[in-house]
Amino acid sequence: MAGKQLNVGVIGYGLSAKVFHIPLIQVTPQFKLHSIVQRTPKPNDDASKDHPDAKIYHSADEMFADSSIDVIAITTTPDTHFAFTKAALEAGKHVIAEKPFVPTSSEAQQLVDISKKTGKFICVYQNRRWDSDFNTVQKLLADGTLGRCVEFNTHFDRYKGVRPETWKGTLTMEQAGGVIYDLGTHLIDQVYVLFGMPSSVTAIFSNQRNDGEAEPDSVTVLLQYPSGGPLVTAKAAVMSVETEQLRYWVRGTKGSFKKFHLDVQEDQLKAGMKPGDKGFGVEPESYTGTLVVFEGDKPKQSRYQSIEPKTYSTLYQEFAKAIESGDETKVPVKATEARDVLKIIEAARESAKSGKTVTL
Repeated sequence: MAGKQLNVGVIGYGLSAKVFHIPLIQVTPQFKLHSIVQRTPKPNDDASKDHPDAKIYHSADEMFADSSIDVIAITTTPDTHFAFTKAALEAGKHVIAEKPFVPTSSEAQQLVDISKKTGKFICVYQNRRWDSDFNTVQKLLADGTLGRCVEFNTHFDRYKGVRPETWKGTLTMEQAGGVIYDLGTHLIDQVYVLFGMPSSVTAIFSNQRNDGEAEPDSVTVLLQYPSGGPLVTAKAAVMSVETEQLRYWVRGTKGSFKKFHLDVQEDQLKAGMKPGDKGFGVEPESYTGTLVVFEGDKPKQSRYQSIEPKTYSTLYQEFAKAIESGDETKVPVKATEARDVLKIIEAARESAKSGKTVTL
């Protein structure tokens, strides 16, 4: 299949499709934006005007029936992902599914089984594996600068006084809605990439807005690893009044690293930039983290600039290579990995409900 440009269809035409998926498809040489499913175009929101060369469908079934499509990107709300992914695989398409992948690890496993049966690959859009600050943390841990990691704190805190009206604030956790599936998926996926499956999970879910809603808006999740492994704290809060929001605080036997601010790629994509543009993914100097290591027997602090990232486009490029080679091991974010992250989320939900630590 090498050398053949693959036709990609996109289901959904909201923020996810417009900001994250379509721009990345357009900078992936092996992929061509072939078609878009938009059920109800509006005068100021019309995929046919924005992308006149793409076919426009008004139902997902029409896209599944199009034999010229090789890959389908599913950018709709998470409660639709299972049915759409299943139908796409069974129609002979490879799939890129937005995160959160599906509501449950059981559904994820079903899709893994269907993928194997059909021979079509699934890639889950965990784009924050290519955040520049996360890649910097990976480097500091891998090259031994920090020594053995003993504590890993990862935050996604904001000040958002009003619950969003999107799926993030309206879907229940049973439908893969809410903070643990939205932001928690990113935090826990990064931890999973670094350290694998924890041995136990302890979680506290809360409603910091105190708005009377049953669904939590903030979470604290503690992940414990076997002897010698780190204690991980993953937090997402909505009542964090700060001029600089903490992102990482990593402590090891030889040093520590502290970083504020979020990766810049999302804001750059929203502003119309694309991977390949000058400065894309490069953080301003004011976002630089702080590294503390021993000099002799005394800790010495210095500024440590985040490395230039491969950018979110890497996910699409690597998935294209996996399809071209027919090698599922090259899929950059595998459905089995998303399944494992969902198992951790399910343990966190169980812990928060019971008030007890859950062993995995």
